[in-house]
Amino acid sequence: MEKETSGGTFPANLTRGQMARHCESPVALSFFMSSNQNSPQFHFRFDNCSNVTIDTICMSSPALSPNTDGIHVENTELIGIYNGDDCVSIGAGNVSINIVNVTCGPSHGISIGSLGKQNTRAYVANVTVRNAVIRHSDNGVRIKTWQGGSGSVSSISFHNIRMDTMMYPTPASGERTYDVRSPPIYFGCSDSVPCTNITLSEVELLPAQVDFISDPFCWNAYGATETLTIPPLSCLSEGLPQSIMDIDSDKCYRGS
Repeated sequence: MEKETSGGTFPANLTRGQMARHCESPVALSFFMSSNQNSPQFHFRFDNCSNVTIDTICMSSPALSPNTDGIHVENTELIGIYNGDDCVSIGAGNVSINIVNVTCGPSHGISIGSLGKQNTRAYVANVTVRNAVIRHSDNGVRIKTWQGGSGSVSSISFHNIRMDTMMYPTPASGERTYDVRSPPIYFGCSDSVPCTNITLSEVELLPAQVDFISDPFCWNAYGATETLTIPPLSCLSEGLPQSIMDIDSDKCYRGS
């Protein structure tokens, strides 16, 4: 097996003694002072990986370039992304993703998905985005799914995210501005599978240029607000939908 870097190719199955003769400190793969610009699609992609740390990198693409995600991860667990530039997309099969101190924009924001394309099953769990800045972007933070797909997205947290001049900010905590042509918060959930256990706290979404504040949009979305929000979020349904309660009751009955 061999691994390749921009500086050439080296064997990856060396013994410790052999590696010591090749270099002072054995490293499987290293990027040093790397600059990434104008990728045709993903700048970095991690698939079927574990225990990954990404720290202090910078990526750049034109504002109108399609699908040039900064970092894309899928089928990966225990990944930390810190102090980066540009944005992140999270595909199916990811568990325990920690994104901290990332600056984005212009971009499509930080996205989970798309998931469930062509009736596939997809799972994502335990994702935290904290202390991020997203500017002049189509979206802020979002979860995208396809109609007809199956699976679940659970334990997702967005904390202390600042967004400036967004079209679709969506939920997070902190202070943001947005384009008044679109709802600042948009929970468009499936008719058959509702969104549940949504919690919002300290959300403040202000229009970028005018005094008019658009209303949030909710469809088949259940949750609660822990504090007052701007704009007021009155479209969330309280409690759990009857379909979920029926499933839980059936599980209890079958287990007894």
